[in-house]
Amino acid sequence: MNEEMIYLDHAAATPLDRRVLEAMQPYFTDLFFNPSSPYAPALAVRREYESAKQVLASTFGAKGDELVITAGATESINLALGSIGGHIVTANIEHHAVLAAARQYDHTIVSSDKRGFIESSVVRAAIRPETRLVSIALANNEVGTVQPLRDIAAVVREERARRLALGDTTPIYLHSDASQGAGQLDIHATRLGVDLLTLNAGKVYGPKQVGLLWAASHVRLKPQIVGGGQERGLRSGTENVAGVIGFARAMELAESHRKFESDRLRNLRDKLQARLVAAFPDAIVSGHAKRRLPGHLHISFPKLDAERLVFGLEMRGVLVATGSACAANKGTRSHVLTAIGLDSSVADGSLRLSLGHLSNDENTKKAADIIIEEVTRERERTRR
Repeated sequence: MNEEMIYLDHAAATPLDRRVLEAMQPYFTDLFFNPSSPYAPALAVRREYESAKQVLASTFGAKGDELVITAGATESINLALGSIGGHIVTANIEHHAVLAAARQYDHTIVSSDKRGFIESSVVRAAIRPETRLVSIALANNEVGTVQPLRDIAAVVREERARRLALGDTTPIYLHSDASQGAGQLDIHATRLGVDLLTLNAGKVYGPKQVGLLWAASHVRLKPQIVGGGQERGLRSGTENVAGVIGFARAMELAESHRKFESDRLRNLRDKLQARLVAAFPDAIVSGHAKRRLPGHLHISFPKLDAERLVFGLEMRGVLVATGSACAANKGTRSHVLTAIGLDSSVADGSLRLSLGHLSNDENTKKAADIIIEEVTRERERTRR
């Protein structure tokens, strides 16, 4: 990326950390062996692959043999929902991958409030006797709201206990896509109270198209991709050794710096928000004021065209998003903004500014100045 560009779309993709690339490089060249092969060099690669899985699992309190490595969060989500099936409870602000997968089964979609917050009581009310899975993301990828996952986990546990007391053996599990929260929030599986967890290397400065699904030992998964029987028969296909090595290194780095990085990003985000709101008092900041990802700022400029703003900002060297990269690619209005009740005249003028490793005081201040200039220019144009 051009060094003069200011990148404010870390929620969509993060640059590969050079230390991660360094860890991965040998497995593209000298250590290229297929880990399923029987000879010594391949067996050595197998050991390193399994060791990396253990390191990866340990970053969120799990065991390596509880992981299924996938080609990204979308596949992991499909494996989770496809394995459990039955009646599923999810939310109207979930990622497209969850919503699309849930629609293949009997499902109930609960609503968030105007902050993008999902009350545990709403989830409790949606659970039916035949409900087998609740899937709620740890943090929303557009407005950044962090969900009360521990409270939702308590609801699922209570329902499980109620069923067992009645002699009902119908299982019920909690799945969470924590991809957006990794590196900024505590994602320890036991503390969250989840039974299944999805993560994505591409959100934590690791390689794209590498993800995982963690499932607790009491959860039985069903393969969605069959073939040679890799990943305990749950996800066939030659193992992505370099990808897993990189994922493990990326998660190690993310967890070791998480407290410092979260505080740093929150400070930058708050300064950016303050400058923009001071310049435009009618701007609307979406998301939960107190429970929000440290690096997320979703801000709307009523009656403006966000797509024109994105283009104008790119011409000035600032890269931002209008919302989810998936929705933007389809040219559709964000389902999240519709779900939280933003009027179309507000939603259409929305920017998602997400900070990360490439953000600092200098370039964030410069970005704020450029955004203010571009919004002012657009407002003057619309008044003519």
